[in-house]
Amino acid sequence: MLRAAYMAQELLTTFTGDIKGVLLVPSAVNGRYTISTNDTVVFHRKRENGFPEIKNLKQRIRDIVNPGKSLGHSDKATGV
Repeated sequence: MLRAAYMAQELLTTFTGDIKGVLLVPSAVNGRYTISTNDTVVFHRKRENGFPEIKNLKQRIRDIVNPGKSLGHSDKATGV
């Protein structure tokens, strides 16, 4: 739960004005860790064999909620 809370805080801070909130839902299935926005799965731990790096997660969320937003040091090496 600490990892989920940390990532939620990072997303709320980074995407102020772009997202309205973050909902953490405990799963009845151990090990489930799925992140979605607007019914689009952004990250699924079992499919990707691990947890996301916060930099990568921010890029994925940005590409959906505000593609033109600069993430500063978290941006892709290509300068997107």
